Amino acid sequence: MNPAQFVKPTHVEADAWPIRPIGLAEFLGRDFPPRKNLLAPWLPAQGLCMVYARRGIGKTHFALGVGYAIAAGGTYLGWTAPEPAGVLYIDGEMPAVAMQERLAAIVASAESEAIAPFTILTPDLQPEGMPRIDTTDGQDAIESALLPEHRLIVVDNISTLTSAKENDADAWTPVQAWALRQRASGRSVLFVHHSGKGGAQRGTSRREDVLDTVIALSRPNDYSPEQGAVFECHFEKSRGIYGEDVQPIEATLTTGPDGLMTWATRTVEESTFDRVVDLLNEGMSQSEIATELEVNKSTVSRHAKRAKAGGYLSGGAK
Repeated sequence: MNPAQFVKPTHVEADAWPIRPIGLAEFLGRDFPPRKNLLAPWLPAQGLCMVYARRGIGKTHFALGVGYAIAAGGTYLGWTAPEPAGVLYIDGEMPAVAMQERLAAIVASAESEAIAPFTILTPDLQPEGMPRIDTTDGQDAIESALLPEHRLIVVDNISTLTSAKENDADAWTPVQAWALRQRASGRSVLFVHHSGKGGAQRGTSRREDVLDTVIALSRPNDYSPEQGAVFECHFEKSRGIYGEDVQPIEATLTTGPDGLMTWATRTVEESTFDRVVDLLNEGMSQSEIATELEVNKSTVSRHAKRAKAGGYLSGGAK
């Protein structure tokens, strides 16, 4: 058990902070309600999750899509919200007009309206500045903004809504304690974060200790800017879910002449197969394709065999 889970909130006096141990027999006999999902299968009720990526990949697109789907009881990238639930979206950096444009496009393109509250905290409307989630005052300010209907808090993003050094593991302790209190109160938290130069989430890895789900967004290996908004979702941590539910997917955003947005998804496996077929038909060798797509030669060979058996290859394919 991580000792940081039991860090005393700084604004609580010692004699007002009781702990409640429970015996094994009583604990096993306790009737806890079954755990539900806010967005099935990966964002549980009373869950702590994180999505991270490099700048410009689509973190905020992703987080807004997740939040709106939950408020509407809708779907996003093939994931489903079983019922509407309230969302508090805390944005730490985007201009209000840009956030307004993105949300307007999401609302116009959605199949269903947000039934539950979708509440936004944006810097441009906060005369005293944005609350910092690693401070007592900031946590109290967020608490004052919460409605009883809010079941998800989106923190977008860690860098702009905390003040400590990202590599300082101990500096994460008050944020983790706050997140655990939210979970105990029946809420989920989705943290949005940046990746570092090496591709992993930036700063201390302690952030991941208590998280249920960690999703990394990345560009396809052969991505070019002409492709627009395309990213892959890779599940790096998935507590209690496995198999097809955590297969990496590729998501592509298209905007029609009417301004409406549409997301298309397919597994990364399917996407890689299509790319291998195209490159084989262009006359590239399997070794060249492996280099181009930054995948193992065995992966290319497997897809080539499937393509040949399925009749996907032209006469010039190697």
